[in-house]
Amino acid sequence: MSLWVDTIDPIELRSNATEDEIQAVIRAVYKQVLGNIHVMESQRLTSGESLLRNGDISVRQFVSMVAKSDLYFTLFFESSSPYGFIELNFKHLLGRPPEDQAEISEHTLIYNEQGYEAEIDSYIYSEEYTENFGENIVPYPRGNSSLVGMKNVAFNRMFALERGNATSDRNKSSRLTSDLATNLATKIVPPAYLSGPYSNTVKRFQILVTKTGIGPTVKLSKTTYTVSYEQLTSKINSIQRTGGKILKITEVG
Repeated sequence: MSLWVDTIDPIELRSNATEDEIQAVIRAVYKQVLGNIHVMESQRLTSGESLLRNGDISVRQFVSMVAKSDLYFTLFFESSSPYGFIELNFKHLLGRPPEDQAEISEHTLIYNEQGYEAEIDSYIYSEEYTENFGENIVPYPRGNSSLVGMKNVAFNRMFALERGNATSDRNKSSRLTSDLATNLATKIVPPAYLSGPYSNTVKRFQILVTKTGIGPTVKLSKTTYTVSYEQLTSKINSIQRTGGKILKITEVG
């Protein structure tokens, strides 16, 4: 099990917490699990908050309620690609980016075979979650400065996902799809000044693919596709479904 170096003070719900401390925990859960969006009064899980306040559920169970809420489903499942949804689940529920394509594939399989709630549970009730957060620590971004037991590229990937308090994860496209699919390092790109968070959406990419030909002899052929950023995830999925192997993804402007 990989260990991450803590870079912020964790927020924990203690048995003798005051009302102000309980409210701080509730705010921290909403902020982390919902990707820093503003939660309106009508969107709050008042019954879950009451259960937490009365000691009937743990922080972990409250995190689970938020992640299985209609609001989370609408924000991050309905409006995201499958890769983007899983990428954000790692960020929101484990406080880190996916490490490699194998982790993405594992969680894609969980969702496809067992459904939405099983995919959420696979993070919250994992050994990694238990070791880092237990029952009453709010998940938080881990490893923003250094990592122990993981590849250095994870720092860059965490930076790509965690862009600061001025941004939110609402309607955010996958930032790691091509890097994970090709096992490439993630570039650190500062947010654009005076124009909101950095965006890849106007960029185009070339995907170099090799496929095995079907016929009397086995032949490998190479094909290049040029797609926009919005098309990148669906094209990668299509290539992998049809047995293609991605050799390289290059930004072409």
